[in-house]
Amino acid sequence: MNSIYFDNGSTSFPKAPGLGEVISNFIEKGAFNINRGNYEGAYNLQSIVLDTRNLLCKLFNFSNSKNVIFTPSVTYSLNYFIKGFLKEGDHVIISSMEHNAVMRPLTQINKLGITFDIVQANRYGEVNPMDFCKFIKKKTKAIITTHCSNVCGTIIPIEKIGEICKEYNLYFVVDTAQSAGMIPIDMQKSNIDFLAFTGHKGLLGPQGIGGFIISDNLALQIEPLVSGGTGSLSDSESLPIFLPDRFESGTMNLPGIVGLHHSLNYILSEGIQNIFEKKLELTKYFLENIKKLPQIKIIGKEDINNRSSVISLDFENIDNATVAFLLDSEYSIMTRVGLHCSPRSHKTLGTFPHGTVRFTFSHFNTKEEIDICINAIKDIIDRI
Repeated sequence: MNSIYFDNGSTSFPKAPGLGEVISNFIEKGAFNINRGNYEGAYNLQSIVLDTRNLLCKLFNFSNSKNVIFTPSVTYSLNYFIKGFLKEGDHVIISSMEHNAVMRPLTQINKLGITFDIVQANRYGEVNPMDFCKFIKKKTKAIITTHCSNVCGTIIPIEKIGEICKEYNLYFVVDTAQSAGMIPIDMQKSNIDFLAFTGHKGLLGPQGIGGFIISDNLALQIEPLVSGGTGSLSDSESLPIFLPDRFESGTMNLPGIVGLHHSLNYILSEGIQNIFEKKLELTKYFLENIKKLPQIKIIGKEDINNRSSVISLDFENIDNATVAFLLDSEYSIMTRVGLHCSPRSHKTLGTFPHGTVRFTFSHFNTKEEIDICINAIKDIIDRI
């Protein structure tokens, strides 16, 4: 039986067509370094890195490519802001749908006198933007929120929250781990000051490459967490203040950036809206068929309005881990079971501590694969 991959919330598979060959060619034929080597191959690679920054600006509607910073992942990016910007006495506001990439750093620095309040979402994972206003204090510096829940797929209204940040002169930080490359994002329209992204999910690139895009005003207020050689100002032992060098010490993940360059070109050629609509078509088909089966609770929204292709199911009379195990071992269907590194979300949705079985579709998936999955779930329910 051919395997079926429904775990794109963890990482995308398959990746952008031809990605492996592009990375292999870089490793085998020209794995040079940039900002160090003074020869044609290094200069050509530097052009690819610059173009990758430009493509990310195009994707997120941002004007200056120097403000695109590469990191190993969205988690690293969020840590750059949380630990590099916030100081003793500062206060931030988050939602109850946050991933541990936000919750753990904030919990870690809470002992340093940095506080946060949580806007409670409803059982569908929806937040009321006006609820953020209730927690704004004199020392509030920023609102941090995910764009799309990695548990139930609900989309957070970042445009309206961005308006609140602008009105109250707060920085707006958005975690796009589950939305970049899947849902159109406009940094200008949403007044986003710090957008954290990862390359290996909706952007269809390799693991180990991510980054953030940052406003000029915010950049100078963040203390870099890592410092070292940048290939620039080598006569100085002080860190450069200009971007992107200020936040890119050491040798970057150039194979990852080369791969991301390839995947971004693919995504932009396909069209974000086209990709999103295909995923929603599959999501709607899955939800309509799941509703026909007994003993299954759809967590979060049961329709495709204001949601992504992330779906969580709670099996009422069967252990969720058993369902996930059987789907994999007997039907070669790959999902993710548990708490998805987001216990706060599961508490909000009423699925803590047992968690859910999560299905996340790619635009490469098909209705035929969903039919196989639905029949497998039906078979598991019937015999257990």
